[in-house]
Amino acid sequence: MPDFRLALKMLFRDLRAGELSLLGVALLLAVTSLSSVGFFADRVQQSLRRDATQLMGGDLLVSADAPLPPAWRAEAQRRGLQAANTVNFSSMVSTGELAQLSGAKFVESGYPLRGRVEIAPAMGQPGVVAGRIPAPGEAWVEERLLSALNVKVGDTLSLGNLQLRVGALITFESDRGNNFFSFIPRIMVNAADLPASGLIQEGSRVRYRLQLAGSPKAVADYERWLKPQIGAGQQLESLENVRPEIRGNLERIQHFLQLAGMLSVVLAAVAIGLSARRYLQRHLDGCAAMRCFGAQRSQLLGLFLTEFTVFGLAVALLGCALGFVVQLGIAALASSLIQTNLPLPSWLPVVHGLLVALVLVLGFIAPQLLHMTRVPPIHVLRREWGGMQGSVLGAWAAGILALLALFLWMAGDIKLGAWVALGFAAACAVFALIARLALGALGALRHRGQLFGWALPWGLRYGLAAMHRRLAASVVQSVALGLALMAMLLLGLVSGDLMRGWQRGLRPDAPNQFLLNIQTDQRDSLQAYFRTHNLPPIELLPMIRGRLVELRGQPVTPGDYPEERARNLLDREFNLSQGSVLQEGNRVVAGTWHGESRAPVFSMEEGVGKTLGIRLGDAVSFDVAGQRVSGTVGSIRKLDWDSMRVNFFFSAAPGVLDNLPTSWITSFRLPPGQGATLSALVAAFPNLTVIDVAAIIAQVQDLSARLIRVVQAVFGFALLAGAVVLWSALRATHDERAHELSVLRTLGASNAQLRAAMLSEFLVLGVLASVLACLGALATGQLLAIKVFDIEYRPDWLALVFYVWLAVLAVLALGWLGVRGLLRRTVVDTLRAGA
Repeated sequence: MPDFRLALKMLFRDLRAGELSLLGVALLLAVTSLSSVGFFADRVQQSLRRDATQLMGGDLLVSADAPLPPAWRAEAQRRGLQAANTVNFSSMVSTGELAQLSGAKFVESGYPLRGRVEIAPAMGQPGVVAGRIPAPGEAWVEERLLSALNVKVGDTLSLGNLQLRVGALITFESDRGNNFFSFIPRIMVNAADLPASGLIQEGSRVRYRLQLAGSPKAVADYERWLKPQIGAGQQLESLENVRPEIRGNLERIQHFLQLAGMLSVVLAAVAIGLSARRYLQRHLDGCAAMRCFGAQRSQLLGLFLTEFTVFGLAVALLGCALGFVVQLGIAALASSLIQTNLPLPSWLPVVHGLLVALVLVLGFIAPQLLHMTRVPPIHVLRREWGGMQGSVLGAWAAGILALLALFLWMAGDIKLGAWVALGFAAACAVFALIARLALGALGALRHRGQLFGWALPWGLRYGLAAMHRRLAASVVQSVALGLALMAMLLLGLVSGDLMRGWQRGLRPDAPNQFLLNIQTDQRDSLQAYFRTHNLPPIELLPMIRGRLVELRGQPVTPGDYPEERARNLLDREFNLSQGSVLQEGNRVVAGTWHGESRAPVFSMEEGVGKTLGIRLGDAVSFDVAGQRVSGTVGSIRKLDWDSMRVNFFFSAAPGVLDNLPTSWITSFRLPPGQGATLSALVAAFPNLTVIDVAAIIAQVQDLSARLIRVVQAVFGFALLAGAVVLWSALRATHDERAHELSVLRTLGASNAQLRAAMLSEFLVLGVLASVLACLGALATGQLLAIKVFDIEYRPDWLALVFYVWLAVLAVLALGWLGVRGLLRRTVVDTLRAGA
């Protein structure tokens, strides 16, 4: 207890003296950033678990891309389970003048088995639980659809061959397929009207769902009975895998937020290490004096560890409290994306925040404390201090390993965390090497006293000499400043360059409309319609739906692949095509295009080959409506997906896919102001699905903008952490500069000379750190462009130069702000201050 009270007294003394200010701010930012992300993610996960059955519409959901066997429903009812079928697909809904792509859901009595549908009698009215489904001939629609078509409740809409009266507005639908991320408005119709609609044709993309509900035991028994019968294109969804598309999108947001939190922790670790180094230097004398009065090394280490542990936990609790407040703001920003009430978070993020604080404190302060408590008593008189010992180096290694473990835990993915940790370590090593070489070259330059015949000013020569004299500290400062500035460049400049690169890929003359579900007997009449209505000529391409079932002579299933993307590709049918002409935007990168050859060969898109491990010359087999089609991969294509033209993963030689169920697809550009023409087209061909790509791109861009606002709320902490690193790096050698300035002033140096020397040093530091940051940001931007965005990266060089010089000025300003008070000190004041 006496030692604990003494540790608290030391803590209060250091707080009053401002010794822990920067360290505390860095730790506070790291914990606040991570805990805010943790609270938000915890609330989302609890919401998913809470609303799981409502998101599915039942306790168990069976879905497929073809009608489900009637025996499955009969067996469920025999076991005492409730059952309800739904059919979901996209289609055009129109009036006499306007048309809108919508998500159509056909439901039967009893839907939904879990959750609810709320409807309102008119726009602006509150919703009430429906308690029924739409009557035959009636449609329930979302308000967005009414606004897009300029109709109201009671009016009539066309859906395929159906004429439906709008009976109510849908205000809430608990089992909506895209409950969190929705792009197109919804229309709900009675399943009895489906046969008369004429919308389900060959090649139509339809999802059939069977919702089941009952006692947990009955549901579990039925699931065990059904699992062995699940085949290709069929899927079981339960509480364990509820709404994978929602979970995937939410996890993507959380990963972005976690990466922002990881960046904050990296910068905070750098700032804490720099602040702890300065703390060590300022407390050496006090520690040596305590050794003179009989204090043991273990006692001193215990005192300081107690002080910093109490300090770290207190700051962590404050950071968790601030993180809770910040996550309220994040949830508010995401309210337009997450359409559900989030429950209160658990205490788990608080535990995580405390662990982060302890890892940062013990990992990056304890090594300095070990070193400090080994100071010999003679240091009071002779300033002798033993060098770095094995136990201290071991403590540093333990701290770095603890940070690596923290990365892996925060990322939730070993591969992602390892790449982040390795990338951080590589940046530190490269920056340190470049800084060491540059400072060595500048140190040699000071001896020459001139550059290209130009005499170096005294201030610059002295600044270079001072940096070379403190070479290790100067390298550390340069690396820390470079990391902080690189983070700021990445957040403020490179991300904008990447977005502009993506926008450049969107050609202004690219098609903005897709026509799907064109039947073979409609081709001539559709092309004639385009000619008579002065629309651009269209190229109709065959589209055959087939599932990859065999590779290199061996059966292939989704379970053969560990990656989710590969499993998803094999779990659905591919859109296959055939033809002799290589489409625009396609480029053969391996093999030879088949042309007019009628050999059994396929041309494969490069990306799908990499995902599924398919190589040139491999044999592939597809199941097309129960028929087996086989061939070899004769060429590999690279596609320009940004061209917005029709593209296929696999395209066969002419004749390979003849006599198979075929629909046709095309794309074209509709000039602005011709919406009436598009509505007339839908009225003339009601079975067609028209996808307005321009509208979808606008919706995706709007969603991305909202996601960016959510992520930027956490990125702000990274920027603040970067500013703390800047300040910490410049303050790291503050006391050494104070001592040097007092010596120079004693030798007769004027304030003007001292000012020139310090500004020269900060200028060199700023230029060196800015160059390192620029190189790191460019390399990272290029890597993201190639590996993530698959775009051509063209940095804005003018803006980059401007930001680099702005960074140099920022280092100059912050550096001068930190040392200008030293010029007003007398030599006696400096010596009394212990500098």
